[in-house]
Amino acid sequence: MSTPLRLAVIQGSTRDGRLGPTVAAWLARHATARPDMSVDLVDLAETPLPTVFPQLGQGPADAADRELLAAVSPRLAAADAFVVVTPEYNHSFPASLKNAIDWHNKEWHAKPVGFVAYGGFSAGLRAVEHLRAVFAELHAVTIREAVGLQGVWGRFDGEGRAVDPATDSAAKAMLDQLAWWGEALRDARAKKPYGA
Repeated sequence: MSTPLRLAVIQGSTRDGRLGPTVAAWLARHATARPDMSVDLVDLAETPLPTVFPQLGQGPADAADRELLAAVSPRLAAADAFVVVTPEYNHSFPASLKNAIDWHNKEWHAKPVGFVAYGGFSAGLRAVEHLRAVFAELHAVTIREAVGLQGVWGRFDGEGRAVDPATDSAAKAMLDQLAWWGEALRDARAKKPYGA
């Protein structure tokens, strides 16, 4: 068996009262239970990033900003694959998530990205459609299978388990597809470094 994929689960909501940590922990448990994945859960509320960017092509001058980035950037660089856990805010994804994406570039290159989205009627899938365009610009590969959770507040019990088995089945389908792409792209990057 090959080395497990290093999966970064990015919890994108930083809003007070957020359900994101419950959703991200549920997904991380699914991934951790697999022999083909190891998981690093990156919560953007616990690892905030600067919101003022330096001049294009320059690194942050401020030592505090460099310290904030040092808590996240190496973890994204080490990942073979990503799952982004996002709510839908105003038909899109949160600013905290866009900020984290924009601080990085090569960390995303030639790596697969899966999505777990949640929201009201749309189950967060409008946020996913916006994210697909953003990640395409960063040379990432977004996978077809996604998990969309409509009415998310009733989807998990007090222990953070999904109350509907179909929710767990959707996670498995997404992770299966992510694993295929993760292994294929990891092998390709090892054979020939990706040049963008």
